[in-house]
Amino acid sequence: MLILSRLYWFISWALITAIAVIIVLIVLRLIANQVDLNPFGWSSITIRRLTDPVIVPVRRTLARMTVDPKYAPLVAILAAILLGWFALQLISGIANTLAGILISLGAHSIIATMGYLLYGLLGLYSLLIFIRIILSWGMVGYSNRVMRSLVNATEPLLGPLRRIVPPVGVFDISPIVAFVIVWLLQAAVAGTLLRGWQVIFFG
Repeated sequence: MLILSRLYWFISWALITAIAVIIVLIVLRLIANQVDLNPFGWSSITIRRLTDPVIVPVRRTLARMTVDPKYAPLVAILAAILLGWFALQLISGIANTLAGILISLGAHSIIATMGYLLYGLLGLYSLLIFIRIILSWGMVGYSNRVMRSLVNATEPLLGPLRRIVPPVGVFDISPIVAFVIVWLLQAAVAGTLLRGWQVIFFG
């Protein structure tokens, strides 16, 4: 359990650090644009090179939505914070599942072990949907092997939802509905197979 706890805190710290670095770099890019820094200077080129993987997909998405691309840095900062928070929640869920399995195995409780496994698999499914969304924003196509695997794994749920749930403007909200469904299923598992067991160890 101690190793799991240290691994969880290390991954969480690394993710929070990465989010902070992304935000700082985007802010530096905004400052450089405002002070008319030499665009061919080493600092400008370095900042653009580090922030383009985040800014460019956001700018393309805004352009498709007929929104002024100049708001891309702000949207990127908000997206980094939101996605970082969501990733932390998923990491916490995975850590809790592993801790629960270890504890239930130690207590020789088959029902609780099954509950934690099912709870963890549902959390993993949420993670797959999450990764698919991120890669699709990054313009990763179906020809990519990883994306193809993610689509094959998540489409059985997202496909029917996409046909049932109408888009809101240009936004496909079927992944949000999928997250709610998975969350409800996790709540059902926690309320039945894991009743009386501690579900939250981390987070």
